[in-house]
Amino acid sequence: MKKNFFTNILIGVFIFGIAFYLGSVFKPSESQKTISLDKASNRAIDYINRYLLKENSKASLIDKVLDDKSGLYKIKFKVKNQEIEAYLTRNGNYLLLDGIDITMSPQEKMLSNIPKKDFSEALLFVMSYCPFGNQAEETVYPVVKLLGEKAKIEPHYVIYQNYMNGSPDYCLENGKYCSMHGIKELNQDLREMCIFKYQKDKFWDYLIEVDKKCNLENITTCWQKIAKKHQIDIEKVKECQENEAISLLEKEVSLNKKYQVTGSPTLIINGSLYQGERKPEAYKQAICAGFSEPPKECQQKLATSVNASSGSCR
Repeated sequence: MKKNFFTNILIGVFIFGIAFYLGSVFKPSESQKTISLDKASNRAIDYINRYLLKENSKASLIDKVLDDKSGLYKIKFKVKNQEIEAYLTRNGNYLLLDGIDITMSPQEKMLSNIPKKDFSEALLFVMSYCPFGNQAEETVYPVVKLLGEKAKIEPHYVIYQNYMNGSPDYCLENGKYCSMHGIKELNQDLREMCIFKYQKDKFWDYLIEVDKKCNLENITTCWQKIAKKHQIDIEKVKECQENEAISLLEKEVSLNKKYQVTGSPTLIINGSLYQGERKPEAYKQAICAGFSEPPKECQQKLATSVNASSGSCR
């Protein structure tokens, strides 16, 4: 089920539903009498399964409540691995998919939906030579510097399988592990994984410089110059790449599948997909929103020093 499928439904149903809802204020009728939450929820799920989904998909009801804020019934249902919220008029006649709360900005709404934990965890998935991924790395860098060990901010990598028919120009292990921009990118992904694993304290400073000064044509030698400058143990990186490549890549593939990652950059905060602005302050707010009790560093505002595009490599 594609997102734009529900988006198209949303536009038509939402406008029609709101028109009806506002109209009911001025023109009551028998058809607008309230029915029970159970009856309205069952009617909605039945309609979704009959008319909105393909035959091999089925919606199952997870939760239903009377939403005090909107005065409407609110249901949550699941289709495959996707959870979706919707609203119903209380006569059970109109379904409003993903109702928009206009009391909050999109950024505020997004922040309110980030799950809370004692220790906020952010996973940034990139391709080492995707320009949009590099911009995201530069964007998260001030947040890493600000929060330090008070948050778990990790780099991860977008690994495809059987890309370009498993060509060795793009892949290892007969197409099992591939990168969009070729084998040089995949090897740089691995070096970065190794540096983060064994020399984490030097990783982010190294990463930002290698992004700026190296390219796919010279990365095979250029990375070593930058690593040496940051006192990274080059032989340790080479040893890790030689002996741990498959286990490291397998872990990335597993995480890609778990979070349904398909493009660079993808930011996951406490298991939830971040879809907000790509600015240092916006990233900071989102990661800080993941704390049950944010540290004092979250009160510091970060300057917008990065002009990050909204594009992606996929």
